[in-house]
Amino acid sequence: MQKDFLRKLGLKAKNPGTWTGQEHLSGSARSLQSHSPVDGELIGSVTITTREQYEQVILRAQEAFLVWRQMPAPKRGEIVRQYGEVLREYKDPLGRLVSYEMGKSLQEGWGEVQEMIDICDFAVGLSRQLYGLSMHSERPGHRMYEQWHPLGIVGIISAFNFPVAVWSWNSMLALVCGDVCVWKASEKTPLCAIACQNLFQKVLKANNLPEGISSVVNGDYKVGEYLTKDARVPLVSATGSTRMGKIVGRTVAERLGRSLLELGGNNAIIITPSADLKIVLTGAVFGAVGTAGQRCTSTRRLIIHESQYEEVKKVLASAYKQLRIGDPLDPNIHVGPLIDTAAVENYQHAISEVKKSGGKFVVEGGVLSGPGYESGCYVKPCIAEAKNDWAIVQHETFAPILYLLKYKDIEEAIAIQNGVPQGLSSAIMTNNLREAERFLSVAGSDCGIANVNIGTSGAEIGGAFGGEKETGGGRESGSDSWKAYMRRQTNTINYSETIPLAQGIKFDL
Repeated sequence: MQKDFLRKLGLKAKNPGTWTGQEHLSGSARSLQSHSPVDGELIGSVTITTREQYEQVILRAQEAFLVWRQMPAPKRGEIVRQYGEVLREYKDPLGRLVSYEMGKSLQEGWGEVQEMIDICDFAVGLSRQLYGLSMHSERPGHRMYEQWHPLGIVGIISAFNFPVAVWSWNSMLALVCGDVCVWKASEKTPLCAIACQNLFQKVLKANNLPEGISSVVNGDYKVGEYLTKDARVPLVSATGSTRMGKIVGRTVAERLGRSLLELGGNNAIIITPSADLKIVLTGAVFGAVGTAGQRCTSTRRLIIHESQYEEVKKVLASAYKQLRIGDPLDPNIHVGPLIDTAAVENYQHAISEVKKSGGKFVVEGGVLSGPGYESGCYVKPCIAEAKNDWAIVQHETFAPILYLLKYKDIEEAIAIQNGVPQGLSSAIMTNNLREAERFLSVAGSDCGIANVNIGTSGAEIGGAFGGEKETGGGRESGSDSWKAYMRRQTNTINYSETIPLAQGIKFDL
């Protein structure tokens, strides 16, 4: 079955990793090997992009941009619509690849491809709604308005945990805006990128479009530096750790380019006395263990009212006993592996730090071994009682570790929620209208996402996705996020027979 879905996606044992539109570029002798965290098996290898290949990619992207920007936006939307149809056709094999190469459950793998389909639909509608404003001029016989133009080449640096969806959030919007895209995929999931490009090739060929509209480069951070340092790339959208984002932001800013940063989260759910515990259980458990805790929106902290604390702790401990850990391609499994053994080491380090700080584990963690766990990437989701000011709690650990924190009143709960460097996603579980509105008010959650009676994990593509503080401030996907991929231009037209100056200034010759 694994070989079958690889074949359907046009993947081989060795895959060229540098693509401009319709053509593989050859010449690299070095390669990335992609091993599945599911079973440790080698899936395939991808050639690493050389500096010379990168130059070819950029030159062809520049050429393609000159053609693509002239195509009416609704026509660009039609190309994106066709890609969405191709994704519908290949949803099963691409979802299986995401699951196998990244390690998330098959349901989540299919769900990630569905996000791609959804953003294609959103972008198609957007292609007819790239609106500017009309303004009244203070000068008679003048009309003012604004319009939006494409930037050029958009560089996209994506992370392993959403190896296809995050690229589509950026690229589908950028494409309808008239930009062309160069994608530097995660070195941990390079085959997902090649598969997406294989599918996009079908649309490019069918429409006789120029090479370079969508390109892929592969490699480690050094290949990413090609994009961040390149003044020919006006926008770099980077998703990943806060550490990485600070480097990208600084590097792009030094050349006065734009960066769109979607970085780490340290997300919390506040549980109030009026909360429905059935909703709490589903939201908290999926938020904490979904994708093995490797979502930027994963629930890291539960802030529980002291009157509910013991009951919630008991219910969670019971639920964790029912979790099934194993091969994510098995639809009966709840939790798959971490991405690699380095992630396992980070998980073990966090557990050690909790114990050093005096934390007690409600549900013990540990690395799993034996039949079915040969890759060494499977761990037990765990729950620890902790304090918000501990260094390890302030840090985002990409693993299924959930911290329980206690509060007395809603003001204290919100202060704990906000008392971390990150500001991505947040939630409150309550049936009290005043508490809900207080949480959503200007003095409430300081995160880019704030939910009531749903968890922190996951988001719909219709809303702008991103967060504040060390999460980077960028916004992707829905709402008016499209504006990040365009440049604003203010226009004034004088249709009078004189040339009056602004602010009533007189300049007579």
